[in-house]
Amino acid sequence: MAGRPRGVDDAVILRAAADVIGRVGPVGLTLAAVAREVGLVPGTLVQRFGSKRGLLLALAEQSAQDADALPAHVRATHASALEALTALVVEPMAAMATPETYANHLAFLCIDLTDPEFRAHALTIHVARGRAVGELLTEALASGELRAGTDVTALAGTVQAIVSGAGLNWALDRRGTLGQRLRQELAHVLDPHRPPRDDHDPEEP
Repeated sequence: MAGRPRGVDDAVILRAAADVIGRVGPVGLTLAAVAREVGLVPGTLVQRFGSKRGLLLALAEQSAQDADALPAHVRATHASALEALTALVVEPMAAMATPETYANHLAFLCIDLTDPEFRAHALTIHVARGRAVGELLTEALASGELRAGTDVTALAGTVQAIVSGAGLNWALDRRGTLGQRLRQELAHVLDPHRPPRDDHDPEEP
C-alpha cells in the first residue's frame, strides 16, 4: 500500500526555516517555530530531519544545491554576462532586507566557519560562486564587455571580496538597501575594466 502523503515538501520547510533564521537567528530557531510557519506539528519535523541540527544541515545542503543552479538561471535570464554577474551577486541576498536579517544570517555563517559539517556545505557554495563569477567575467572579456587584457582571475577574487565586505558596511551605515549597495560596489570594481566609451557623435562636424 502506498505510504501516507508527506503533505508539505521538504523544500517548503527549508524555506520556512530560512525565514525563521532571518527573524531570530540560528540560535533562536526551534523546530516548533518552523512547524508553526508551515502548519505542521514539531514531531513531523523530528521525523523528517531528526533534530534542529539535522534541519539546519538540510538547509545548508539545499543552499549548496541552489548555489550550483543559480549561475545557469541568471545567465539564461540576462542579456549580457555582466548583467548576469550582477544578478548572481544580488539575488542570493534578496531575503536580507534589513540589517537585523543580515545579522541573523551572518550568525548562521559563523556556525559554518566553526562546524566541519556545516563548513563543507559553505565551502561548496563559495567554490561554486567563485567559479561562476570567473566564468561570467571570462565571457564578458570575450564579448568585449571588459577591456582586453583584463586579469579575470584577479578580478574574480576582488568581486568575491567586495560582496562580503559590502554587506558588512551596509549593515553598519544602513545607507540604501543591500541590493543597491551591492550593485554600487560591483560597478565600482568593474567600471575601470570596461572598454572606454566613445562619446563622439558621428553626426557632429
